[in-house]
Amino acid sequence: MDTGRKRSEGSCTGWLMTSVAPWGDTKEDAFDQCLVELGLGDSRLIRMQGAMLPMGFEPTPPEDLPMGSLVECHIAEAYASKGEVASAGVAWAQCVTPEGDECAIVATISSNQSYEETELLLKRSLKMKLASRDLEVVSHEIAVDEVTAAEDHEGCAIAALILPDTLNMQTSQVGRVRGGLTKSAGSGFSQGSGSSRPAKSSNSGDFSFQF
Repeated sequence: MDTGRKRSEGSCTGWLMTSVAPWGDTKEDAFDQCLVELGLGDSRLIRMQGAMLPMGFEPTPPEDLPMGSLVECHIAEAYASKGEVASAGVAWAQCVTPEGDECAIVATISSNQSYEETELLLKRSLKMKLASRDLEVVSHEIAVDEVTAAEDHEGCAIAALILPDTLNMQTSQVGRVRGGLTKSAGSGFSQGSGSSRPAKSSNSGDFSFQF
């Protein structure tokens, strides 16, 4: 059955993971403990910015990574000290543009609030990214974790979207150039000129994408 959507011919796999470390001697130590739990302790990380994921993104189960591998990550990290709480979260959404093209976006968040409050903030961030790009969500997944630092120790919570096979320096296809969306100061958006834990599956019925 023809849905009218234009699927990307690119190929990009990735997965969501979280980890916590409540017993760090320092923030750096707690962060490193989290990386080891995530399976990234022997990898070289490239932190990515921006909401758009490579064309052809598809979620996959976590896999082991070779020592010394260069890995693209959208990562959120939150720190707590001496009994305090911190949370980190990451989410992706597969979407369709008004022109019918399939794409995917990512959102990350870190906070010194509870798991529940951070999850709500992450969902709102994801919805705002969808709205600002005029995207319709098809499916999504969210991962949030919370750490409580042990007394006299540093704690770290990490949430990451791990993309192990993207660093081919754009040899795969890209999507079309869309008309830019610029934010007007007075009227919202208008058209412009140009242990480690795998994420629990989440479907589009978990929360509304309507504001």
